[in-house]
Amino acid sequence: MSLCPDCVKSVRHEGTPTGKFENIGGVNCYVATPTGDYPKDRVLLYLADALGLHFNAQLLMDDFANNGYMTIGPDYLYGEPVPESILTNFDQAIVKKWVSEHTQERTRPHLDKVINALKEQGITKFAATGYCFGGRYVFDLSFEHIIDVAITSHPSLLKLPDLEKYASVSKAPLLINSCTVDGQFPPEMQAKADEILGGGKYAYGYRREYFEGCTHGFAVRGDLSDPLVKAAKEGAFTAAVEWLKLYF
Repeated sequence: MSLCPDCVKSVRHEGTPTGKFENIGGVNCYVATPTGDYPKDRVLLYLADALGLHFNAQLLMDDFANNGYMTIGPDYLYGEPVPESILTNFDQAIVKKWVSEHTQERTRPHLDKVINALKEQGITKFAATGYCFGGRYVFDLSFEHIIDVAITSHPSLLKLPDLEKYASVSKAPLLINSCTVDGQFPPEMQAKADEILGGGKYAYGYRREYFEGCTHGFAVRGDLSDPLVKAAKEGAFTAAVEWLKLYF
């Protein structure tokens, strides 16, 4: 399974990041800290897409911090996001090579190092918000009961058995932000998620938001000059914050 052109298409958003990079457990991380009082025993993990901790991701993490959540984005891609050339000239061969070099066997250890280091610092509760490539890890961390709240926007690398496994083994309330044009999490998979987890079947909490007319990547990399995309990006963020307020 690979990534699609929309997995790497990106428009730079305006703003100045206010967080900072820190070494946590030997891993470079972007850390966005709330300015006011906030719970010191919990952390929101930002699980990046294939572009890594790029500019837009930093702004989004700052926004979560501005809503009162200590937000940490581990660089589990080893400082190796997809090549910049892909952003303007998509090449499936290059993307497949990148995916083969950033398997779970390679990327997951960095994520675990950060989580373990945070636990040693006194963090007892974790939520995670994952985008595209990072959405896969939202599911995995939920399977292993590492996170207490799960949020994903246009997730990638998921299959039907992952939805079924979520229903049977996970306990983390799950929010999915979905859209119309998504080769990674298409409408039929969205419908299956509702069928398996919706209607109260998943007792811990399930909700799927749907943003009509939007394309995979809209929640973090969309063109904000398009009113539809801007409203959807803001809607997905609002839904995520509401989910955190409800369960975290």
